[in-house]
Amino acid sequence: MNAVLENQGPAATNPIVLYDGVCGLCNRLTQFLLRHDHKDRLRFASLQSNFAEAVLKRNGLDARDLDTVCVVLNHGEAGERVLTRSDAVLYLGKELGGIWSVGAWGRILPRWFRDGLYRLVARNRYRVFGKYDTCMLPEPRHRAKFLD
Repeated sequence: MNAVLENQGPAATNPIVLYDGVCGLCNRLTQFLLRHDHKDRLRFASLQSNFAEAVLKRNGLDARDLDTVCVVLNHGEAGERVLTRSDAVLYLGKELGGIWSVGAWGRILPRWFRDGLYRLVARNRYRVFGKYDTCMLPEPRHRAKFLD
């Protein structure tokens, strides 16, 4: 199945959100994105999946680093790239549009500062938002958006 996803279909052009599948905060973010993705562009995969491991490895990133959310752009194409931490979050706000695109103003802050805030939240996310034993199962109406 992953071989099909690697080369064709919506995953090839839609932004793909790679999230920590056992993190309570990450699962809430995923649910939020599913509710607000009115253009039906976003696709999802957990960082623990073989799919995410292959994409991250291809882009020189450590698949064991679960302290970040990633957004894969141009998946499977020559211009494929992966946004991480605050860059990924800012991109997602822009992608949702509407009031959420206001977050793009966060780009005026230096990346080292934005990522520092991101890392602070990431370090404490399990303690504050909880940790699940397994990745969440998407509702049947959303299953096609999940690539793992």
